[in-house]
Parts: sequence; structure tokens; C-alpha cells
Amino acid sequence: MKESAEQNLQAKNLPLDVAIECLTLRESRRDTDVVKDCVEEELHKEVEVIDATKKALQQKISQTFEKLCCSSRSCHSSLPTPQWPCSTLGAKSWGLGGIDCELVCSFPSLLQEVRQQLNWDHRDKMETLDIDRGCLSLNLKAPNISLKINPTRVPNGSSTIQQWDDFSQFNKNRAEAEMKEATELREAIALTIAETNNELEAQRVATEFAFRKRLREMEKVYSELKWQEKNTLEEITELQEDIRHLEEDLRRKLLNLKLCHTRLESRTYRPNVELCRDQAQYGLTNEVHQLEATITALKQKLAQAQDALDALYKHLARLQADIACKTNSMLLDTKCMDTRRKLTVPAEKFVPQVDTFTRTTNRTLSPLKSCQLELA
Repeated sequence: MKESAEQNLQAKNLPLDVAIECLTLRESRRDTDVVKDCVEEELHKEVEVIDATKKALQQKISQTFEKLCCSSRSCHSSLPTPQWPCSTLGAKSWGLGGIDCELVCSFPSLLQEVRQQLNWDHRDKMETLDIDRGCLSLNLKAPNISLKINPTRVPNGSSTIQQWDDFSQFNKNRAEAEMKEATELREAIALTIAETNNELEAQRVATEFAFRKRLREMEKVYSELKWQEKNTLEEITELQEDIRHLEEDLRRKLLNLKLCHTRLESRTYRPNVELCRDQAQYGLTNEVHQLEATITALKQKLAQAQDALDALYKHLARLQADIACKTNSMLLDTKCMDTRRKLTVPAEKFVPQVDTFTRTTNRTLSPLKSCQLELA
């Protein structure tokens, strides 16, 4: 279970790297697109969730490490310590009353410690059982019976039946307690792994939903901007045509004005009494006044049209700059979505669909293009 927790902890590095890469990519957004949108919020939340899951797993791994690699009498303070002469049990009674704590901490694992204690106790009991079976098998005809010196003596380090029972019960209770703690720890680790995986999966789904929603919003805005760009270009074309007509009309009016001026100037050279203000003279004069008024009006209209054209060009420039920003943002988010495929596609099968440098989709070339590239 410890290895499983460590593997899950190691596996959290990939989603963390992907989330950070997405945040880094989105830092390349420009101008008005540099906003704290729902995608950025979900990405930051994803990083927080991953950090929290890693901390939870690391805590369980540390608890497992302490369980496997630390030995302390304090871990069993809840168990009653039986009283018996330590000289009888010797080094076998580590972890019990009357033994130096440095000896206790020198052993690698509480579970191994309990197991070894049980093995030693079991070995002693089996040895005692063999001795008692041998005694039971003796009879009056046994060849190895003899008189012994002071057989009724009490050997040093002997224990009472109560001490023997307490010692055996202590070992049993200690082993059961350790096994219960180990089982609970395994269950807690399994639960933590499942919960962290579920939380991370839920956050992954939420983040990718935010990406898709944001992409749809930008595609809608992009389509609107392209429509406005198309209409603006059409208006510019129409206005340029109107300006061309105005300039043509102005040119014709100037030619007519030149004609009138020339006629009037030529009539000033009429001799003597012929230099009179006749009907033609009045007609030419009125025509000059009308042409001058028309030319002034045409110039005003032409200036207004030029101003409108300049405004349309500025509006077009803003539209195209905004379109470029939206295009860049959509490509970045598309790259992020492609990068996030690493979370669901095995590493050996992952092939980027968007080029990292040119931000172009990796499409299959037609046979004609492939042939041209081979010839080149």
C-alpha cells in the first residue's frame, strides 16, 4: 500500500506540470484578452487541489514510513505492561517493561518487532513443549532416568504462572493492536488515494469544461468581429467609390469653371462698344458663381468622406487587432486543450495535435503536397 501511495503521489506530478504549462501558455495572451476568466480560476484551483492531494498522500506515506521504520514504546502505551523478571526474558523482551529505550529504537519496524517477538515467544513455547513431551514420555524403565542434585530448587529468573500468562497475553494483544493499526492505516491510505483521484478527476472535468466554454465564447466573439470586419471593408469600398465619384465630379466642375473663366477673360478683349455686359456676359458670370458654390460643396463633401474613410480605417485596424488577439487566445487555449490530453491519453500514444512553436494543427498533407515536398 505504501508503494501504491508513492506511485499515486508521483502520478500527481503530471497534472501539476500540465496545469502550470497551461497557465504559462495563457500568459502569452495580449491586450484586452489578458483577463482573469473562469479558465484561469479553474486552473489555479486545479493547482491548489493537486497540492492538497499531494500533501494528503505525503502525510499517509509519512505515517506508513513511521509505522514501518520507527519503533517506540510510546506507541503501545495503551497496552498494560506485565511485570516479570527481566533477567528471565533477557533481550527477547524489547518493547516491554524494564528495557532501555535505545534498544527499542534500534529495531527497524514496529510490525517486524512484534513479529520477531512472537516468533521468539513461539519458539520458546515450542521448546518448552518438546521438553514437557519428553518428560511425559519417561517411565520407570527409561534408560536415561537418574538422581539429580537438588532437583527441587527454583532456578534464577523463574516466573509465576500469572507472569507467564500476562506475557503471552501481552504479546497477543500487542500483535493484534499492531495488525489493527496497520489495517486501519491501509484502509485510510486506500480511501485517501480514492478521494484524491476523485477530487482531481472532478477538477480536471471542471477545468476542461471551462476551457470549452471559453473557447465557444471566443469563437462567438471572433465570428462577430469577422462579420464586422467584412461589413467595414464593404463600407470602405463603397466610400472609396463615392470619393472617386466626388473627385471625378469635382474635376469636371473645375474644368467647367476653367472654361467659364477663359470665356469671360477672352470677352474682355472685345473692342470699343462691343465690350458690353450682354446676356452672355451675365450668363457666364452666373455660371461661374454656381460652379464655385458647387465646387465648395463638393470639397466639403469630399473632406467629410475622407474623414469618414479615415474613421473606417481606424475602426478596421481596431477590429483586426482584436481579431488577432482572439485568434492568438484561441490558439493558446487550443494548445492548452491539446496539452491536457496527456491526462487521459497514455504517454506512448500521445501525439500533439497542435505544433508547439507555430501553433498550427498537424494535418495530414495531400498526396500532391507530399510529392512537392519530396521533390523540393
